[in-house]
Amino acid sequence: MKEQLAESKMHALDYWQVVRNRWGVILLTFFLVLLASLVIVALLDKKYVGRTSLQVHQVAQTTVFEDGNNGSRMNNLSGNFLETQFKIITSRETLIQVVNKKNLKARWEMSEDDAVSKLSRMIETEEERGTEIISIEVYSNKYDEAAELANAVREAYEERRNQTEKDRVEGLVGALSLKLKAQSTDVEEARAEMMQIMTQYGIVDLQFGNSTRGMSGTLGGADEDLRSSSQNVLEMQTKVATLKANLQNLQDLSGENLIEYAMSLGVEDDTIRSFATVYKKDRVEYERMTNSGFGKRHPKVQGLASQIEKEKQILLTAAENYRQSLTVMIKNVEDALKSVTDIRNTKKEESLEEKKNSAAYYKAKSSYEMKLDLLNQMRETFLKTEVNMLLPRVPIQVHEIAKPDLTPARPNVPLLLGIGAGLGLILGLVLAFFLEYLDTSVKTLDDVERYLGVPVLAVIPKDVGVLHKQSGLSPDAEAYRILRTNIEFNRKSADSNAITIVSGGAGEGKSTTLVNLAYICAQGGYNTLMIDGDLRRPKLHTFFDINNSVGLTNYLTTALQLEDVILQTPIENLYFMPSGILPADAAGILNSRRMSELIADVKNRFDLVLIDSPPILGVSDASVLASEVDLTIIVIQHRKLPRTMLLRVKQAIENVGGNLLGVVLNNVDVRSDSQYQYYTSYYTYYSPTNMEKSRPARGAASANAGPARTSTPAGGARKGEDEDY
Repeated sequence: MKEQLAESKMHALDYWQVVRNRWGVILLTFFLVLLASLVIVALLDKKYVGRTSLQVHQVAQTTVFEDGNNGSRMNNLSGNFLETQFKIITSRETLIQVVNKKNLKARWEMSEDDAVSKLSRMIETEEERGTEIISIEVYSNKYDEAAELANAVREAYEERRNQTEKDRVEGLVGALSLKLKAQSTDVEEARAEMMQIMTQYGIVDLQFGNSTRGMSGTLGGADEDLRSSSQNVLEMQTKVATLKANLQNLQDLSGENLIEYAMSLGVEDDTIRSFATVYKKDRVEYERMTNSGFGKRHPKVQGLASQIEKEKQILLTAAENYRQSLTVMIKNVEDALKSVTDIRNTKKEESLEEKKNSAAYYKAKSSYEMKLDLLNQMRETFLKTEVNMLLPRVPIQVHEIAKPDLTPARPNVPLLLGIGAGLGLILGLVLAFFLEYLDTSVKTLDDVERYLGVPVLAVIPKDVGVLHKQSGLSPDAEAYRILRTNIEFNRKSADSNAITIVSGGAGEGKSTTLVNLAYICAQGGYNTLMIDGDLRRPKLHTFFDINNSVGLTNYLTTALQLEDVILQTPIENLYFMPSGILPADAAGILNSRRMSELIADVKNRFDLVLIDSPPILGVSDASVLASEVDLTIIVIQHRKLPRTMLLRVKQAIENVGGNLLGVVLNNVDVRSDSQYQYYTSYYTYYSPTNMEKSRPARGAASANAGPARTSTPAGGARKGEDEDY
């Protein structure tokens, strides 16, 4: 997870790095687009605006039948109300009124259709959010005309709205008046029909004048008589069934059972009612006495038994009499039941006829009442409508009258310039990233190591001058100290001390790199020899103000001694061999046995031999030198040559058998390329003090003597070199 976050951060820094590197392109594009925006704004016609605002009120539509959902209808109607008003304001009928009222055909010298079309394009309407306020804006090249036409459009819309409302109310009143007359006629006809039915059937309606909607039944008493007769029939039928059941049960009983059943029926007989209680009481007493030990011969027991027998005979006689009387009672009740049944049937026929007449009456009365209610509602609506017509109607309320404004409303200069600035910045960024995409030059240390497969020995900051000409100690010298150290630790042996410095093209800083490296090595105690091997355009002598007339070419073509062409510079331990007179065949001179002997000789005399060469892709001289020396260093200018050309530089060295030591990445703008800041941020902090300058050099050879080479440990740095850091 942490690796992913680090990678994302690195990518963000890469984007920021592109912006910093291409800030010039971004600024140029930004200012060009901004300048183009200024020109466009200056060329656009100035438009003045006339603005008026008004509040539109939605007038409720009057309906004949009102109910509790009227409020919801208002809400439904107002859903697209303002959108409808926008269409009315910009409609052809409204604009024609303005054209005719302001005589725009003559003013603009065009036909009516063209004037309406032009005026329509000049108008803009909008709603103030959350309100019923509409803003009408008219844009014109003349500030007074804009205000005049805005007010004219508002007045035309107001006139149309008022007239429309007036026509609607008048039409409604007329329609209601006609409907009232027709409804009054219907009510009178319904009332006459109802009265005719009352007279025909002799109906007396005690509830006349009250609403009968939802009522049913009859207006006479036949229904109540039928109900009473039916109740009597039911009671008689129940009584007959009860008497027959009692008679059936008493037929088969006798003796004690007859008495018990008659007593349980609760027969309405005085004898049974009076003796039944005494009989039961005496029997209970008889049982108690016999159970208490009294014998049947006991006088009290015998007396009580005699009394019980008498009471039993009386009850049997009464029960027999009651059983015989049941037959008479059943016949009497059946006769009464027949009479009541006949009465009920008669009442049923009368009730059916009465219901039929009542239904016709209720229907006529209900129709009359409904038509009367509708008539009353229509009268109420008619009165309300007439009152509304008398009230002042204000469907539109003006909140702002258009006044001439001397400040142009269009073009919106701040907005257009802001858009131009934003577009310029975006285009600048797009162009910067596009150029970065097209740029195949070396940008980072990883690019060098990835494409060339060799290490980066040092990163040289931008605008580094010649170190030996600078006063005091320069922090930039630390980059060359790093280069010196990396050379020592990357060469395979101490004998590999002849090094040529090449570049792919001219102007990449190889000569300056060589001079500064030689100066730093000499400061560190190395006997250092610089040879100007660029026989096309020699430059090293200019760094030391030395005559270039005698040098390498003279030594290679004549019998001069080495001491005759090697000069000591004002810098201790630093020696220089100029190029000499420029030959016609530079490659032929360099590719000679004497050149090989020269290199072998100076390798033994000096600790370090640095040979300058021409660009390797331009001429063959550099390839010859690369084949003669021990090591080759490529100087690559940051963000200059494409990667393909750098690969050709490497191939040119390898094709002649050269040993490529590494790359020096030169002219890096560490202030804009933040990825190099860590590489150079400690130059100042760890730069040597003035004490180093006073340190005596070790191993220095005598000037002009062609000093002998001091011994160094094989494959490593010289003893005491680490003391320079």
